[in-house]
Formats: sequence, C-alpha cells, structure tokens
Amino acid sequence: MHLKLIFNQHNAGARSWQPAVFKMAELDADLVHIVPSSILPPFWAKLVVGLVSLICFARSYDGDFVFDDSEAIVNNKDLQADTPLGDLWHHDFWGSRLSSNTSHKSYRPLTVLTFRINYYLSGGFHPMGFHVVNILLHGGISVLLVDVFSVLFGGLQYTSKGRRVHLVPRASLLAALLFAVHPVHTECVAGVVGRADLLCALFFLLSFLGYCKAFTESNKEGAHSSTFWVLLSIFLGAVAMLCKEQGITVLGLNAMFDVLVIGKFSMLEVIQKVLRKDKSLESTGMLRNGGLLFRMTLLTCGGASMLYVRWKIMGTGPPAFTEVDNPASFADSMLVRAINYNYYYSLNAWLLLCPWWLCFDWSMGCIPLIKSVGDWRVIALAALWLCLIGLIFQALCSEDSRKRRILTLGLGFLVIPFLPASNLFFRVGFVVAERVLYLPSAGYCMLLTFGFGALSRHTKKKVHYNIGKNLADKGNQTAAIRYYREAVRLNPKYVHAMNNLGNILKERNELQEAEELLSLAVQIQPDFAAAWMNLGIVQNSLKRFEAAEQSYWTAIKHRRKYPDCYYNLGRLYADLNRHMDALNAWRNATMLKPEHSLAWNNMIILLDNTGNLAQAEAVGREALELIPNDHSLMFSLANVLGKSQKYKESEALFLKAIKANPNAASYHGNLAVLYHRWGHLDLAKKHYEISLQLDPMAAGTQENYGLLRRKLEQMQKKDG
Repeated sequence: MHLKLIFNQHNAGARSWQPAVFKMAELDADLVHIVPSSILPPFWAKLVVGLVSLICFARSYDGDFVFDDSEAIVNNKDLQADTPLGDLWHHDFWGSRLSSNTSHKSYRPLTVLTFRINYYLSGGFHPMGFHVVNILLHGGISVLLVDVFSVLFGGLQYTSKGRRVHLVPRASLLAALLFAVHPVHTECVAGVVGRADLLCALFFLLSFLGYCKAFTESNKEGAHSSTFWVLLSIFLGAVAMLCKEQGITVLGLNAMFDVLVIGKFSMLEVIQKVLRKDKSLESTGMLRNGGLLFRMTLLTCGGASMLYVRWKIMGTGPPAFTEVDNPASFADSMLVRAINYNYYYSLNAWLLLCPWWLCFDWSMGCIPLIKSVGDWRVIALAALWLCLIGLIFQALCSEDSRKRRILTLGLGFLVIPFLPASNLFFRVGFVVAERVLYLPSAGYCMLLTFGFGALSRHTKKKVHYNIGKNLADKGNQTAAIRYYREAVRLNPKYVHAMNNLGNILKERNELQEAEELLSLAVQIQPDFAAAWMNLGIVQNSLKRFEAAEQSYWTAIKHRRKYPDCYYNLGRLYADLNRHMDALNAWRNATMLKPEHSLAWNNMIILLDNTGNLAQAEAVGREALELIPNDHSLMFSLANVLGKSQKYKESEALFLKAIKANPNAASYHGNLAVLYHRWGHLDLAKKHYEISLQLDPMAAGTQENYGLLRRKLEQMQKKDG
C-alpha cells in the first residue's frame, strides 16, 4: 500500500514579492506641482532666472564705493592709465607689490583689469558703471547655473545629434532661482570688490561645463573624451584663479564629477570589498579605465603647475595677518583653534540657511573666541556635524545611485570651493566673510532643492503611486494597476511604480508585460536590487532559467544581504534539480534571516524528497528552535518523523500544527496518513474526512481515504 503525503507548495513570490521599500522618486516628479511646465524649456527657464536675479539686486546700481572699495578701487593706482598694464601682474589686489612684506598676497590681476576697464569707460571713479557690471555678472552666473544644475542633478545624456538632454528641468530651474535670490550674495553683488568672487565663479562654472564637454553619449563612459576640452577646462580654472584664489578648486570638482558620474565609482562598494578582503577590488573597472586615469593626470599636473606658479609669484611667502584679523588662528591651544574654526563653519552654514545676520565685516571682536567646551555655542558645532554626518552617510550608503550622486556632488560643490577659506591649509585674514560663500552657496541650493523634493514627496496626500500601493495592499489589484500605470505615464522613469506594477502583473500571470516593465526599471536604475530579483522571478516563471539566475545574482551584487533573493535563487536551482546549489542558497537565506520560514521549509522538503531523512530531521529541529511557533515547520518536520516511524513525536507535532491552523486540509490529511501507517485506523478515518470537508478536491486524500475504506471493509468481512 502506497500512501501519498501532501506537501505545501511554497510559491517563489509568496513573501518576496512584497512591494519594494518606497524610495526617492525622480526628482522632477516631486516638483511637478511647484514649477509650472510653461517655463521649463531651457530658453524660458534661463530668461526667468536672469530676470529674477537682475530684479533682486538692481537696487544696488546707484550705490557708492563702500568699505574695501576705497582701497581696492579708489586708492588703487593700478586702475589709472599712467600705471603700465604690466604692473598688474606684479601687484596684489590692493595695488601693492607682491614682493612687499606688507602685501596680503591676494593675486587677482584679471579682476583688477576689469576695474581698470570700468575706470576707463566711465571716465573716472563713477561707481554706477562698476555696480552695473557686478549685477550683470551675477545674472549671467545665475543663468549659467541652470545648465550646471541640469548636469549635476541629471547627469550627462545626449541625443543622436550630440545635444545634451535636460533630464531635470524643474530641479535645475528651482536651484538656479534659489541661487539667484539668495541674500548672502549681497556683499558680492552690491560691493564692487565682490567682483573677484563673481568673475571667479563665472570661469569656475565655464571650466566645469567645459570639462563636461569632454564626454559624449557612449556605452563606454569616457571613451570619446576630448583632451582639448580637458585642457580648456584647466585653462579656464587658471583664469578663475587669476580672478580669485579659490578658482583652482574647480579642478577638484571636475575630478569628483569624473569619478562619480563618468566612472560610476561607489565608495560604499569599495569599503564593503575592503572589509571582506574581496580580491575583485584589484580589478575595479575605474582603476582599469585608461581615459579616467589620463584625465586625472592632466588635472593633477595642471593644478600642481598653477600652485607652483602662484607660489613663485608670491615671492616672500604667505601673507602675514594680525590677531585682529583672525584671532582663533593665534590661539595657543590646538583644541581652541579647532573648536573656533568649526564654530566659524557653523556660522557660515547658518548664513546659508538663515541669512538674517548679514554683515560686511565680522572682525574686531564681532565673534568672541570659544575658550572652553562649556561654552553654549559648542551646540552649533554639534548641530553642524550631525547634519553633515547624516548627509555623508546618505551620500555613501543609500541604495539609490541617483541619491548618492546628487548628495555627493552637492556636498562637493558646497565644501570644495570653501576649502581655501577654511583655515585648514593656511591662515586666512578674516573670521567670517559672506563673499566666500558665493560659490559654495550653489552646492547649498542643490542640496536644498533635493531636500525640498523629498519633503514634497512625503507630504503629498494624493499621488498615484501611493493610491495604487494602498489599493494593492487591500487586494484591489485592478484599481491598483490603473493608478500604477498612471504614475508611470506621468513619470516614465518611476522605477518603483514599474516594480510594483510588474509584481501585480506577475501574480495575474501577465508575464510578458511584467518582464518588460521590470527590465525597463533595472535599465533606468541598474542598482535596483528588488527589481532585479522580481525580474528573476518572472523569468523563472517563463522557464528562462539562465536569465533568471543572472538576474538573481545581479540583485545580490547590489544588495549583499538579501535573504529573499537567496530564497528565490534556491527555488530556481530546485526547479533545475541542482539540489546542492538549492540547499546552499536556502542556507544563505536562513543565515541572513534566521526566521525565514520558507527557506527552512524548502530545505526540509527537498531533503525529505531526496531520501535524506536524517538530515531533513536535523534541519527541521534547528528551524523549530529558532521559530518555535511556526506551524508550517511543525508540519514539515512531522512528515519527516512519520516517514522515520517516529510516530508519537510526529503525532504531537501534527496536532500542535493543527491547533495553530485548524483549517489546513493538508495538515489533517497527512495526520490521517500517519494514523493509517501506525494502525490507528479510526483516527485516520476521522482526519481523512475532516480533510476532505476542508478540501473536497484533494486527489491524494481521496485516494488515501479510498484505500482506508477498502481496508476497513475487508476487516469487517474478515471479522464477520
């Protein structure tokens, strides 16, 4: 007599096909209700930004020469015609010889040259012409930032005709508008000497955009890089440096952009490989990218040459400042210096966040020294570094590659141009100076726009994605599909809506469309691990086993600790009769997630089906120790114990499983099989009948019950 056991079938998607964790949507989609579509075309966007920037600072056109203007312009003989032009290259910003011990070493000959041209065109020291040039420069820089932000937010993609595609018009427009109107720019625009910062920013941005020109749309990033554009970018960086010293920092930003966007470098991946001592680190694609290494060499050589020439021009060494200029730098204690420098950083951050305390001169004791950690102002340091650490953590560890890129580039644009004013490399002649925030404020505006988009996303009450998700959670798949489709229509790059829509279509056996959606999602966001796993599930259902295996491993590559993916990989191997691979995959799932009941169950069932009863029993006992109240594990282990003729223990587990889940027909059916084998025929009859009441169509139970009835009839005839 052969009795058939009935096993629970664990669908590959039963638990792993839950909607993915909600992540950042496409940035522009978050701003769709904020920025009207009518001004999104590049020309109109730039026109709006230019007009807003001019209107915002137009009132300063009739101002006088104020504060440092008197020394840098009115009393500067380099502006007058009787001073040879050649002297500009040997004098500092204030007209003193660089070789003088009293020189501040501020070498900005191109800025002074523009002052001289202003003086010539105005016919003397008439401030209106000087102010108008500053206002126009700020307007031009704000317009230029529309393109810069478009690259920073959206990356580099080109049409077949070589034109760069503006992927994030709303985000770039909003960030440029924030920059155009930021009050912290008042000193740079309204004060004539701020032209040094304006000209530096202009050539800084041109250098960055020139560097971006070195790349065209290609499957091999950087393969068509142009040495000419890299060299031109370095030249423009040198021009920016001749306007103001911080211009050299554009080379650092260019290098960061190249590594992150073109080289697709992930610091998180490298750290993980170092911690695991992964040998594949040695073959990292970036290290083998000859084009990238060549460009880094050009940038390094260019920067070193600029610094060397700058140092030679300074002649007598760095400038000598007094304690009045920068009191913290003269403190005896390194701790006091560090605390005060960091406090200055927090003040600069506050001026960007809340420009309420604007001041043309922060020296002469405006900011008293912090002399002990007991000073309440230390709280500002802690707040600053908590925010920075949080941003850095997200920039390194976020699973969203776009989020990592935007945060890292935003922080880079905020920090790198500020480094020359940070006191880290040399002493500066001021405590806080709003003019040095002109370029870093672009990074702040980028981060603020990103944060505003994230906030907008989380505060929206009625969005198609969220409605679709809620409907799907309530089991209304038809309506959920309609809302997910609308979400994808409104934002064709909404990978999370594609992923969840693909999940529902898979469950409805619409496998071809599900595969298309999930394939598109991973094409848009190659590190979207959940979509890779779900694509593997669909491919497995389509019997495309090799593609499914590759998709699962790609998901695991992007999310190392992914127990659900290991579980589904095990399902694939089981379908292919690769039993050892299946067991290893399920073991990995349980190591990463000890409470992964499905993986434990499938290990028990596979070992049972292949005749490894002792090993199946050991795995079952191990699983129940970890998940003692899981009735499906009790059921699986009870089946194994019954086959091993450990009837009493098997019976106890079956009854415990039935108590936890009394309406499971297979539980009653297999307990009946146990009693049938054990010889407790009345109990077997009872549970067969209960099982058939719960599931009348269970063929195996019907067959077993028929065998039992015939046996009982034979026994009755024999007794009679």
